[in-house]
Amino acid sequence: MAEILVVIEHRKQNLADVSLEMLTKGRQLADQAGDELVAAVIGKDTDSYIPRLAKWADKVLICNSDKLGQSLSEPYQKVLSLIIEERKPKLVLIGHSSFGMDLAPALAVEVGAPLATDCTNIAVENGIITITRSIYSGKVNAVYSLTPSETVILTSRPGEFPVEEGQQRENIEEIDYPIEGDINYKRLEGYIEPEVSEIDITQARVLVSVGRGIKDKANIELAEELAKVLGGVVACSRPVVDYGWLPSCHQVGLSGKTVNPKLYLALGISGAFQHMVGLRGSEMIIAINKDSEAPIFTIADYGIVDDIFKVVPILIQKINDLKLKN
Repeated sequence: MAEILVVIEHRKQNLADVSLEMLTKGRQLADQAGDELVAAVIGKDTDSYIPRLAKWADKVLICNSDKLGQSLSEPYQKVLSLIIEERKPKLVLIGHSSFGMDLAPALAVEVGAPLATDCTNIAVENGIITITRSIYSGKVNAVYSLTPSETVILTSRPGEFPVEEGQQRENIEEIDYPIEGDINYKRLEGYIEPEVSEIDITQARVLVSVGRGIKDKANIELAEELAKVLGGVVACSRPVVDYGWLPSCHQVGLSGKTVNPKLYLALGISGAFQHMVGLRGSEMIIAINKDSEAPIFTIADYGIVDDIFKVVPILIQKINDLKLKN
């Protein structure tokens, strides 16, 4: 039986969301082809991850070592190269995070496997692996068929696949750490954490996002009020950050963050392709804009062609009325 291997990324005792997305996609691909899904978790004190990972993977490979506490790509690479050499998975899935971008190219060179990065979709049909990538700064989605190879390594952009948990499985295998000595030419000095006041829009289930149409920094209070009654947070397009109305941690798009909330409410956002690239994973998109030709309407599930300063206060009032009734 062929295998699909997912490399699990974690930091400070937290699993990376992109790894859970890779597991979900890997589970779908494995079920379609009758393959086995294997999760490889490498690091220090990783036992706590096993119950969560076993909801997707048929087998969880664990490599625990005090030398893996810094989450550097080099020791991961050495462990993974041995796993790939022994198990010969047909697919190796890695998140296209800063860590994955550091790990995947070197790993591909070491094991002699082809590599495709920043994939927005992955499919296998009749034994042929196809991937989708955004090119020309997100203006075009290109589909590529990969030349058949024993093992192919792919990285996928965060936020492209929704997380869907499956049934619990219990098949665990421990791996010995194979490297003698320390890796001295690179070390982790520490993590630069966001300021306490900053938010993580990638974790929000509801986003009320503002664009140039908000007109003034003072008007963002209206979006904040709507976000509050919806139980969400405020996001924005790049012009709002460029004007200094919101910090960059709120920005969605190619030069900001990729998000996949249950609801993305776009207020006064025209929909430049750089922005829309970052929100395509949203379950529902509602756009409010005076311009009926605004590109945002091409991806919106629902659209309102009107002035946001007329529509939003009515929305807030209606939502509050419904809450009072319930």
